[in-house]
Amino acid sequence: MSVDLDAYFAHLGHEGRAAPTLETLQRLHALHARSIPFENLAAFLGEPVKLDTAALEDKFFRRGRGGWCFEHNLYFARVLQAIGFDVKTLAARVRWNVPAQVTTARSHMLLLVTLQARRYIADVGFGGLSLTTPLRLETGLAQATPHETFRLAAAGESYLLEVRLGEEWETLYRFDLHEQLLPDYEVSNWYLANHPQSQFVTGIVAARAAHDRRYALRNTRFAIHHGGETRRRVLGSVAEVREVLERDLRIRLPETPLLDEKLARMIEADR
Repeated sequence: MSVDLDAYFAHLGHEGRAAPTLETLQRLHALHARSIPFENLAAFLGEPVKLDTAALEDKFFRRGRGGWCFEHNLYFARVLQAIGFDVKTLAARVRWNVPAQVTTARSHMLLLVTLQARRYIADVGFGGLSLTTPLRLETGLAQATPHETFRLAAAGESYLLEVRLGEEWETLYRFDLHEQLLPDYEVSNWYLANHPQSQFVTGIVAARAAHDRRYALRNTRFAIHHGGETRRRVLGSVAEVREVLERDLRIRLPETPLLDEKLARMIEADR
C-alpha cells in the first residue's frame, strides 16, 4: 500500500514542495518530531502494534496517537521513498542507560538517507532524545540540532551516536550499515510489545519535541527540557498523567476504562 502523502503533510502542517532535497528532509524530520509523539500506550494496554502502512496511518492521523521507533521510522522511510529519497533501513543496539558490560539486542530502528553522494542518519523514533534534524554520517563532527548537539564516533566497523548533555558526551546507541528488512523489525517489535518484562508493557514511555523544548514522561516522572534547564515533577494521580499525555504529549487517549485502571496500578507501583 502506498503512503498517503497528502494526509501526512496535512498532519504535519507541511506546505510547498516535497522534492528529494536536503531542505525537504530537514523540514519533514523536524515537523514529524513535533507532530507525532513517541508513545507506547498500545503495548501498555495489550493492543497489537501493527507495522503496515494502513494501520500506521489510521493510528497517527485518524486516532491521534503516536508510536515507537519501528512505527515512526518505518512510516518515515516509506514517506521518504515515496518522495524519491534513497533510503536504507538500519538497526541499532541501545546503549542509553545500559551498563557497559551488558550487551543489548538490535531493538532500535534508524534510517540511512543518501542524497547527492552524501549520507545522513535520520531517526524520528528515539523517544526523549529523538533527532530533530538528520545528521551527516561523519565521525568526530559535533552537529548542532534545534535541541541538543550530537556526534558520531567510530567503533570498529560500527558507529556510536552520542549526545552532549552538559559537558559530557553520552552514548545513545551503536549501529552499523547492514540493511535490515521488515521481518527483522517484526521480531523485535513483537518482543517489546509482549514480553512481560518489557518496559513498554509494564509502564509508560512518552515524549515529544516541540520547536524549542522537549517533553518526556516515564511512568509518573515528567520532565520539560528547555533552554539548557530541566523542570521535573512527579505526577501523583491518574488525572495528572492523563493531562500531561493529552496536553503536552498531544496524544488522543483511547476511550477504554482499562487505561485508568492500569494508570492507577502504575502510579501505586511507582510510589
